[in-house]
Amino acid sequence: MATDALTVFVLVFAVIGGTEFIDRTNFALIGLATKHPPGRLWAGAGSAFVITTAIAVGAGGVFLAAVGPHLFYLRLGGGLFLLGYATFLALVPAADRPVPGITSAFRAGFLTILLLELGDTTMILVVLFIGSFPGAYLVVGLAASLALLLVAASACLLGGRIARRVDPERLERYVIVVLFAVAVVTIVYALDPALVPPLLG
Repeated sequence: MATDALTVFVLVFAVIGGTEFIDRTNFALIGLATKHPPGRLWAGAGSAFVITTAIAVGAGGVFLAAVGPHLFYLRLGGGLFLLGYATFLALVPAADRPVPGITSAFRAGFLTILLLELGDTTMILVVLFIGSFPGAYLVVGLAASLALLLVAASACLLGGRIARRVDPERLERYVIVVLFAVAVVTIVYALDPALVPPLLG
Protein backbone atom coordinates (compact mmCIF):
# COMPACT_ATOMS: atom_id res chain seq x y z
CA MET A 1 0.00 0.00 0.00
CA ALA A 2 2.84 2.39 0.86
CA THR A 3 4.46 1.64 -2.49
CA ASP A 4 1.17 2.27 -4.29
CA ALA A 5 0.74 5.58 -2.48
CA LEU A 6 4.31 6.59 -3.31
CA THR A 7 3.79 5.72 -6.98
CA VAL A 8 0.62 7.79 -7.11
CA PHE A 9 2.35 10.68 -5.35
CA VAL A 10 5.33 10.70 -7.75
CA LEU A 11 3.08 10.40 -10.81
CA VAL A 12 0.75 13.22 -9.76
CA PHE A 13 3.64 15.43 -8.63
CA ALA A 14 5.51 14.98 -11.93
CA VAL A 15 2.52 15.46 -14.21
CA ILE A 16 1.02 18.44 -12.37
CA GLY A 17 4.39 20.11 -11.81
CA GLY A 18 5.54 19.55 -15.39
CA THR A 19 2.26 20.78 -16.84
CA GLU A 20 2.15 23.89 -14.67
CA PHE A 21 5.81 24.71 -15.38
CA ILE A 22 5.02 25.40 -19.05
CA ASP A 23 1.53 26.77 -18.43
CA ARG A 24 0.68 30.40 -19.17
CA THR A 25 -0.04 30.91 -15.46
CA ASN A 26 3.62 30.31 -14.65
CA PHE A 27 4.79 32.92 -17.15
CA ALA A 28 2.31 35.42 -15.72
CA LEU A 29 3.65 34.73 -12.23
CA ILE A 30 7.25 35.25 -13.36
CA GLY A 31 6.24 38.60 -14.83
CA LEU A 32 4.42 39.66 -11.67
CA ALA A 33 7.40 38.63 -9.53
CA THR A 34 9.57 41.22 -11.27
CA LYS A 35 7.22 43.93 -9.97
CA HIS A 36 6.19 42.58 -6.55
CA PRO A 37 8.02 41.18 -3.51
CA PRO A 38 8.44 37.50 -4.53
CA GLY A 39 7.76 36.03 -1.07
CA ARG A 40 4.47 37.84 -0.63
CA LEU A 41 3.47 37.13 -4.21
CA TRP A 42 4.20 33.43 -3.66
CA ALA A 43 2.07 33.43 -0.50
CA GLY A 44 -0.89 34.75 -2.47
CA ALA A 45 -0.32 32.46 -5.45
CA GLY A 46 0.27 29.46 -3.21
CA SER A 47 -2.95 30.10 -1.30
CA ALA A 48 -4.92 30.18 -4.54
CA PHE A 49 -3.22 26.99 -5.77
CA VAL A 50 -4.11 25.17 -2.55
CA ILE A 51 -7.73 26.36 -2.80
CA THR A 52 -8.15 25.30 -6.43
CA THR A 53 -6.52 21.94 -5.67
CA ALA A 54 -8.80 21.42 -2.67
CA ILE A 55 -11.81 22.19 -4.88
CA ALA A 56 -10.58 19.73 -7.50
CA VAL A 57 -9.99 17.01 -4.91
CA GLY A 58 -13.11 17.57 -2.84
CA ALA A 59 -15.70 18.30 -5.47
CA GLY A 60 -13.82 18.47 -8.74
CA GLY A 61 -16.28 16.74 -11.03
CA VAL A 62 -19.28 18.47 -9.48
CA PHE A 63 -17.53 21.86 -9.48
CA LEU A 64 -16.45 21.62 -13.12
CA ALA A 65 -19.94 20.51 -14.14
CA ALA A 66 -21.47 23.43 -12.22
CA VAL A 67 -19.13 26.11 -13.58
CA GLY A 68 -18.86 24.53 -17.04
CA PRO A 69 -21.21 27.06 -18.65
CA HIS A 70 -19.38 29.86 -16.86
CA LEU A 71 -15.77 28.83 -17.63
CA PHE A 72 -15.85 31.37 -20.45
CA TYR A 73 -16.35 34.17 -17.94
CA LEU A 74 -13.67 32.87 -15.55
CA ARG A 75 -11.11 32.60 -18.33
CA LEU A 76 -12.12 35.92 -19.83
CA GLY A 77 -11.88 37.55 -16.40
CA GLY A 78 -8.35 36.21 -15.92
CA GLY A 79 -7.29 37.47 -19.34
CA LEU A 80 -8.82 40.91 -18.79
CA PHE A 81 -7.20 41.13 -15.34
CA LEU A 82 -3.74 40.58 -16.85
CA LEU A 83 -4.52 42.83 -19.79
CA GLY A 84 -5.52 45.60 -17.40
CA TYR A 85 -2.35 45.17 -15.33
CA ALA A 86 -0.14 45.21 -18.44
CA THR A 87 -1.94 48.33 -19.68
CA PHE A 88 -1.43 49.97 -16.29
CA LEU A 89 2.33 49.27 -16.49
CA ALA A 90 2.47 50.57 -20.05
CA LEU A 91 0.60 53.82 -19.41
CA VAL A 92 1.40 54.84 -15.83
CA PRO A 93 4.97 56.02 -15.16
CA ALA A 94 6.78 54.06 -12.44
CA ALA A 95 7.09 57.18 -10.27
CA ASP A 96 3.31 57.59 -10.18
CA ARG A 97 2.54 54.01 -9.13
CA PRO A 98 1.88 53.02 -5.52
CA VAL A 99 4.69 51.02 -3.95
CA PRO A 100 3.68 47.34 -3.78
CA GLY A 101 2.96 46.36 -0.19
CA ILE A 102 2.20 43.13 1.60
CA THR A 103 -1.48 43.12 0.72
CA SER A 104 -1.07 44.26 -2.89
CA ALA A 105 1.57 41.60 -3.65
CA PHE A 106 -0.50 38.89 -1.95
CA ARG A 107 -3.63 40.05 -3.74
CA ALA A 108 -1.92 40.13 -7.15
CA GLY A 109 -0.68 36.56 -6.74
CA PHE A 110 -3.95 35.28 -5.32
CA LEU A 111 -6.22 36.85 -7.95
CA THR A 112 -3.96 35.91 -10.86
CA ILE A 113 -3.77 32.24 -9.90
CA LEU A 114 -7.40 31.96 -8.83
CA LEU A 115 -8.73 33.47 -12.05
CA LEU A 116 -6.37 31.56 -14.33
CA GLU A 117 -6.52 28.18 -12.56
CA LEU A 118 -10.26 27.63 -12.06
CA GLY A 119 -11.17 25.15 -14.77
CA ASP A 120 -7.60 25.17 -16.13
CA THR A 121 -5.65 22.16 -17.42
CA THR A 122 -3.93 21.36 -14.12
CA MET A 123 -7.20 21.51 -12.19
CA ILE A 124 -8.84 19.16 -14.69
CA LEU A 125 -5.84 16.82 -14.41
CA VAL A 126 -6.28 16.68 -10.63
CA VAL A 127 -9.94 15.74 -11.13
CA LEU A 128 -8.87 13.00 -13.56
CA PHE A 129 -6.31 11.67 -11.06
CA ILE A 130 -8.99 11.54 -8.37
CA GLY A 131 -11.14 9.48 -10.73
CA SER A 132 -8.20 7.24 -11.65
CA PHE A 133 -7.09 6.59 -8.07
CA PRO A 134 -10.23 6.30 -5.95
CA GLY A 135 -9.46 6.46 -2.26
CA ALA A 136 -6.19 8.34 -2.83
CA TYR A 137 -7.68 11.80 -2.33
CA LEU A 138 -5.14 12.84 0.28
CA VAL A 139 -2.15 11.60 -1.74
CA VAL A 140 -3.34 13.25 -4.96
CA GLY A 141 -4.18 16.52 -3.20
CA LEU A 142 -0.88 16.65 -1.35
CA ALA A 143 1.19 15.80 -4.43
CA ALA A 144 -0.62 18.31 -6.63
CA SER A 145 -0.44 21.07 -4.01
CA LEU A 146 3.27 20.55 -3.37
CA ALA A 147 4.02 20.49 -7.10
CA LEU A 148 2.10 23.73 -7.68
CA LEU A 149 3.67 25.43 -4.66
CA LEU A 150 7.13 24.44 -5.88
CA VAL A 151 6.49 25.71 -9.41
CA ALA A 152 5.09 28.96 -8.00
CA ALA A 153 8.15 29.35 -5.77
CA SER A 154 10.51 28.84 -8.73
CA ALA A 155 8.55 31.39 -10.79
CA CYS A 156 8.66 33.97 -7.99
CA LEU A 157 12.37 33.39 -7.36
CA LEU A 158 13.15 33.63 -11.08
CA GLY A 159 11.13 36.82 -11.41
CA GLY A 160 12.91 38.35 -8.41
CA ARG A 161 16.33 37.36 -9.77
CA ILE A 162 15.51 38.80 -13.20
CA ALA A 163 14.40 42.05 -11.56
CA ARG A 164 17.80 42.41 -9.84
CA ARG A 165 19.87 41.67 -12.95
CA VAL A 166 18.08 43.39 -15.83
CA ASP A 167 17.92 47.12 -16.48
CA PRO A 168 14.57 48.32 -15.03
CA GLU A 169 13.40 50.07 -18.20
CA ARG A 170 14.20 47.09 -20.41
CA LEU A 171 12.67 44.71 -17.87
CA GLU A 172 9.50 46.80 -17.84
CA ARG A 173 9.12 46.37 -21.60
CA TYR A 174 9.68 42.62 -21.36
CA VAL A 175 7.16 42.23 -18.54
CA ILE A 176 4.52 44.21 -20.43
CA VAL A 177 5.02 42.05 -23.52
CA VAL A 178 4.84 38.82 -21.49
CA LEU A 179 1.69 39.88 -19.62
CA PHE A 180 0.02 41.08 -22.82
CA ALA A 181 0.88 37.76 -24.51
CA VAL A 182 -0.48 35.70 -21.61
CA ALA A 183 -3.60 37.89 -21.50
CA VAL A 184 -4.24 37.44 -25.23
CA VAL A 185 -3.72 33.65 -25.02
CA THR A 186 -6.11 33.50 -22.05
CA ILE A 187 -8.78 35.55 -23.83
CA VAL A 188 -8.43 33.45 -27.00
CA TYR A 189 -8.70 30.33 -24.81
CA ALA A 190 -11.92 31.73 -23.34
CA LEU A 191 -13.38 32.42 -26.77
CA ASP A 192 -12.33 29.12 -28.35
CA PRO A 193 -10.30 26.59 -26.29
CA ALA A 194 -9.56 24.57 -29.44
CA LEU A 195 -7.30 27.38 -30.69
CA VAL A 196 -4.91 27.02 -27.75
CA PRO A 197 -2.64 23.95 -27.32
CA PRO A 198 -3.77 21.96 -24.23
CA LEU A 199 -0.60 22.57 -22.17
CA LEU A 200 -0.87 26.34 -22.67
CA GLY A 201 -4.51 26.31 -21.62
